[in-house]
Amino acid sequence: MPSDQYVKDYLDSFVASVRALDRAVINGMAEALASIRDQDGRVFVLGSGGSAANASHAAADFRKLCFLECYSPSDNVAELTARVNDDGWPAAYVDWLRVSRLSDRDGLLILSVGGGSLDHNLSPNLVRAIEYGNEVDARTLAIVGRADGYAARYADVCLVASNGQHGFLTPISESLQAAVWHLLAGHPLLRTAIPVWEDRVKA
Repeated sequence: MPSDQYVKDYLDSFVASVRALDRAVINGMAEALASIRDQDGRVFVLGSGGSAANASHAAADFRKLCFLECYSPSDNVAELTARVNDDGWPAAYVDWLRVSRLSDRDGLLILSVGGGSLDHNLSPNLVRAIEYGNEVDARTLAIVGRADGYAARYADVCLVASNGQHGFLTPISESLQAAVWHLLAGHPLLRTAIPVWEDRVKA
């Protein structure tokens, strides 16, 4: 494929995916996060691979801009790798949540391309975390790229952030995770602080 065609196809797919985002679901996520904060709950942001990096950034933004107590388990490399080494990857996040005493006041925010699948051995750590969240009645939110994964079926609120063009599924899904959490961090129901560039530096 010529490089100019690749760039066009990628950007066209990205734009189509943005236009397909369900605004009602995004507002539902903002309402759920605000409700968790109002009842002094915490949000645990979970992802793997590129989505783990996104989880770290999202947790920081929610803490800084929304006064929302938020954690990303993958930030603690020592604990995460000890759990993976000793107990295996599927148990790594759920055991972290147990130690954190996840409760019905808290929430999970799942960031994932596929949303997990035990049948295909994809992101079993996320599947186990969602299962545990449902057991303790924590609210589970998800931003995923596919509507057929575990997160899409079992989250309380799930946004599918892809228009289904699988040639670009992973990069577009992970890019839209960032777009949506930034949107949420600035949402009127959530934001309690203004980013420095918007606040101190006038155009």
